[in-house]
Amino acid sequence: MGHPPPLLPLCASVSLLGGLTFGYELAVISGALLPLQLDFGLSCFEQEFLAGSLFLGALLASLVGGFLIDRYGRKQAILWSNLVLLAGSLCLGLAGSLAWLVLGRSVAGFAISLSSMACCIYVSELVGPRQRGVLVSLYEAGITVGILLSYALNYALASVPWGWRHMFGWAAAPALLQSLSLLSLPASTDEAAAHRDLIPLQGGEATKLGLGRPRYSFLDLFRERGNMRARTTVGLGLVLFQQLTGQPNVLCYASTIFHSVGFRGGSSAVLASVGLGVVKVAATLTAMGLVDRAGRRALLLAGCALMALAVSGIGLVSFAVPMDSGPSCLAMPNATRLSTLPGDSGLPMGLSSRPLPTTSKMQEEPVLSTSESTKRPPRAGEPTVPPVLALSTASPAPPSPALERALLRWTALVCMTVFVSAFSFGLGPVTWLVLSEIYPLEIRGRAFAFCNSFNWAANLFISLSFLNLIGTIGLSWTFLLYGLTAVLGLGFIYVFVPETKGQSLAEIDQQFQRRRFTVSFGHQKSTSGVQYSRIKVSVAS
Repeated sequence: MGHPPPLLPLCASVSLLGGLTFGYELAVISGALLPLQLDFGLSCFEQEFLAGSLFLGALLASLVGGFLIDRYGRKQAILWSNLVLLAGSLCLGLAGSLAWLVLGRSVAGFAISLSSMACCIYVSELVGPRQRGVLVSLYEAGITVGILLSYALNYALASVPWGWRHMFGWAAAPALLQSLSLLSLPASTDEAAAHRDLIPLQGGEATKLGLGRPRYSFLDLFRERGNMRARTTVGLGLVLFQQLTGQPNVLCYASTIFHSVGFRGGSSAVLASVGLGVVKVAATLTAMGLVDRAGRRALLLAGCALMALAVSGIGLVSFAVPMDSGPSCLAMPNATRLSTLPGDSGLPMGLSSRPLPTTSKMQEEPVLSTSESTKRPPRAGEPTVPPVLALSTASPAPPSPALERALLRWTALVCMTVFVSAFSFGLGPVTWLVLSEIYPLEIRGRAFAFCNSFNWAANLFISLSFLNLIGTIGLSWTFLLYGLTAVLGLGFIYVFVPETKGQSLAEIDQQFQRRRFTVSFGHQKSTSGVQYSRIKVSVAS
């Protein structure tokens, strides 16, 4: 009786530390990019390539990771990913050239992508229906905490000589702690062993693993067998709408957007972005408390509706506040970017008189904006340069009444806060929870990885196309387009996504095998209190 109690806390630590590693590795580039630019003299394209190399590694992991997870087991995949992350962190910490930096970021991206898939599946299989929603959502909470932790360390190490090496190296710490937690948890490679070990965790309600369960191939994801095509529709729809609503850009460019609508101090814009990070943590914790009470479907619908309203509000505010969305990556060329620093472009960050509050980012991709003292008006030929990292706000908005500007400024802040909160208790955590529930055990790893590959690809596409899109249709219409996409996502969730609250993985599998997608499929779950009796009656018949 003394063995089972620590298992649930260990599962929680695996989920939390996995998310913390993921979030830290995503956000650490925001603080490291400026000193790297100074130390290596990186061009705009080189900065983007360095930042995007993480996504390339993550995309590669999503393509091959599912086969590794299904063949060798979830626990082994997490342990291997932590070893790979350690190698990537060493490569980044000891890097002496751009090539080594890109290699290290790609390796780190591969590691966190593989770990994210394996962690969500592993935890969802280890725990019962009552704990699954909370513990899988804890991974998303870990991501937000990791992002804030990276901000804190970036700030603390900004003035340290070669501080970016320490920033990258600290990513290995939570991964090592997660590996220690895994050593005391059961493996899930062998089904019989998993069944025996999971009973203490699930309180006697372990997943029903039968010897005669069907085998699935990868191509079955697109066939009618076991209603796999419908499951794939749900999975792909959720991950695509998660990204196509503009979530990476609204978060990545938060400081720049705040600056554009009136938060004119560089520090005030960054402070507003950090405030959004705190809001994101609070909203994710709220989702953890509601996901097993209100249900997955309710959180998705509410979150998507609020996201549509909030991002449309940002677009309407930007209509009222004229802003320049030209490129500003080259606003700090070698000849001028050190106007507040002694020395030349090769000067280590630690030799500067003070750290520049010019690096801003919320999540998943770096944003490099410049301080007021280093900005210059955009030149006529600059729109033809390669894609850049931030929005320029060099041209001030036309004069307007102070009260009107203050109202618009706070309206933008409220809309951004609502958007971040809605994503953090809706599409953010619940998407991965649903993906870890809807597929059969035999193909869960490959199916999860397949959907995850579309997530990374869409993330990369949306992030890289953002500046080109606002250059074509303007910032206001870009956000209104994201609002329209959120409305479409709301309709998709209402029609196709079922409620899985309070059901074991075996019962969810039976539900998908018996039913096809109609409007009533998702609507019937309003009476969650009789879910178990319904399934039992249908099985008996």
